Amino acid sequence: VHDQAASAQRLESAQSSFAQARATLDAAVAHQHQQDLALTIARGREQLAQATLQGSIARQAQARALLTLADNALQDTLIRAPMDGVVGQRKVRERQYLAPGLPLLAVVPVQQAYVVANFKETQLQHMHPGQPVEVRVDSFGGQRLHGHLASFSPGSGAVFALLPSDNATGNFTKIVQRFAVRVLLDQPLDAAPILPGMSVVATVDTRDER
Repeated sequence: VHDQAASAQRLESAQSSFAQARATLDAAVAHQHQQDLALTIARGREQLAQATLQGSIARQAQARALLTLADNALQDTLIRAPMDGVVGQRKVRERQYLAPGLPLLAVVPVQQAYVVANFKETQLQHMHPGQPVEVRVDSFGGQRLHGHLASFSPGSGAVFALLPSDNATGNFTKIVQRFAVRVLLDQPLDAAPILPGMSVVATVDTRDER
């Protein structure tokens, strides 16, 4: 300017453009700082949301664990019978506290009833599982039921008695022992169920063995 290389008007115009550019740059820098601050706030909110989500997931897992414990506690209040049947000898009453080992009731498996026949040991020679058996129940007026021989007791009735006899004396008397034989019935017992304690007469067909 001092050398008259440019006019004063162009100098003023350049200075005005520079000031405007400086103001635009300052505004852009301020806007950038504002955006950086907004980004920092957004990241903080994201971290807070992630923490809230993790807390919700933890509370959900805790609630599921409590629900599982409650279901297990509810299942512990149920006593399930190992088989279907009729309840007999009920000793437990409503609002009664139970103790481990306390007998509650007896379940009689009416649909799965079987007959225990006590045969003499001299009658077991030709018997084996699977042979046909004819059963007559006194309560049914001599009605004949059909079944088959299932299994034998591993010992006589005297062996499993509460006070087994001891015959190891000088005056030994031979007594014919009886063995329990289980007989399964082949037909359903809906019309005339066999109940525990009934008297029956069982006849085993051993002709094939003889």
